[in-house]
Amino acid sequence: MKLIETDVLVIGAGPAGSSTAKHAALNGADVIMIDRKSEIGAPKRCAEGVSKEGLKKLGIEPNPRWIARELSGVRLVAPNGTDVWLNEEKVKLPEAGYILERKVFDKHMAMDAARAGAKIMVKTLARGMRKDGDAYIVSCQRMDEDFEIKAKIIVGADGPESRVGRWGGLKTSLKPKNMESCAQFEMAGLELEDPYSIEFYFGSVSPGGYAWIFPKGDDIANVGLGVLTTETDKTAYQHLLEFVENCPATKNAQAVELNVGGDPVGGMLKHLVADNVLIVGDAAGHVNPLTGGGINTALEAGMYAGEVIAAAIKEGDYSEKRLKEYQDICKENIGDSFVKYAKTKDYLLSVSDEELNKIADAFQEIELDSISTKELIKVLVKVSPKALVKLGKIF
Repeated sequence: MKLIETDVLVIGAGPAGSSTAKHAALNGADVIMIDRKSEIGAPKRCAEGVSKEGLKKLGIEPNPRWIARELSGVRLVAPNGTDVWLNEEKVKLPEAGYILERKVFDKHMAMDAARAGAKIMVKTLARGMRKDGDAYIVSCQRMDEDFEIKAKIIVGADGPESRVGRWGGLKTSLKPKNMESCAQFEMAGLELEDPYSIEFYFGSVSPGGYAWIFPKGDDIANVGLGVLTTETDKTAYQHLLEFVENCPATKNAQAVELNVGGDPVGGMLKHLVADNVLIVGDAAGHVNPLTGGGINTALEAGMYAGEVIAAAIKEGDYSEKRLKEYQDICKENIGDSFVKYAKTKDYLLSVSDEELNKIADAFQEIELDSISTKELIKVLVKVSPKALVKLGKIF
C-alpha cells in the first residue's frame, strides 16, 4: 500500500484546520491537510458571523469575496417582543463584524494554507490510525484509492466529539447538556427593520439557546436557532419552523437552504494534547459557551497550534509534555474566559420568559458607551438581582 510521509497531518479543513496548517507550514513544518468533503466549506455549518477585531488580531485582511454583509448594530429581543437596539451611532461595538460566505471563506483559508506550503487533499477520508514508533500512520481513502500517511504529529480538526482525538487517546465525547442541536435556513424575502443589524431572540422560542437572524443582504439572512435536548422534547428543526412562522421578519420569507448540526457549548476541553496528537477548533471545544460562536477562536487556536507544532518538529519532540505548551496558551487566551461565559449560560437557563421581559425593560433605561459580550453581562448583573447573586463575582 502506498505510504506518504510528512511532519504534520491535519485532518479537517475548516477554519481551525486551515489556520493550523498555515502557521505550521509558515514556520517550517512539512504539512498535509486532508478533508473528507469534495468542496471545502460546503455545506456550511454555522450562522457565518465573525468579529472584525478577531480577524485583525490574526492579520487576516477582509476580502469582498467572502464578506456577505458588514454589520453596524445588534438587536436583542425578549419573549414578549420588547427589544433593545445597539448600533454604532449610540455605542462602540468592539465585537461588530461581518457575515461571511463560509463556502468562500473556508476555501480562502485553505488556499492561504496552500500558499504557505501545506499540501491539500480533498475527498480524502481518514479511516483510522495506529502508532508506529514515534509517529502515527493514518489509513486514508481517496476516491477508490486506499493509502496511508505517516506523520510525526496528527491534528484533529474534525469537529465536535473528534474521532481523531479519540483515536489518539483523548476524551472528546460530550454530555447532552454541552451540545446544542442547531437548525438554520438561509432565506430570501425577509422584512428586516435594519438589514445591517444582527438579531437575537431569547426565551422559550429556543430552549437552552437562542434564535438568530443574521442578514446577508437587504432581504436575505441566515435564520436559525440552537436548543439543548435536555430542555425540550421538540427538535431544533421543529422549533425553527415555529419561529419562522411567528416572527414578523420571516413569516413571508422563503428558505433556499437548510443546515443542521451540533454546536459544542461546554467550553474548552480539559485535555487537548497527547503524544503526537493535538485537537483544535470545535474538536477542542473552542466555541464560546454563551454565544455558540467559534470561527474567531478556531482561527486563533489554529495559529497557536501551528506555531507550537512547528517548534516541536524542529526540536524532534512530539510528546504530550512538549505539545502541552499549546494547551496552556489556549487556556490562558481562550479557555479561562469561556469558564465565565459557561456560568452565564447556566444562569440564563434558569431565567423564565417573564424575567427576561423584565430584564429587557430594565435595559431600556441603561446608557452604554461600548458593548461586547462581557459588557452586556455586566449590565445584566446591574439590572437583575438574580444575576447579581449568581454572576456578580465573575465579571
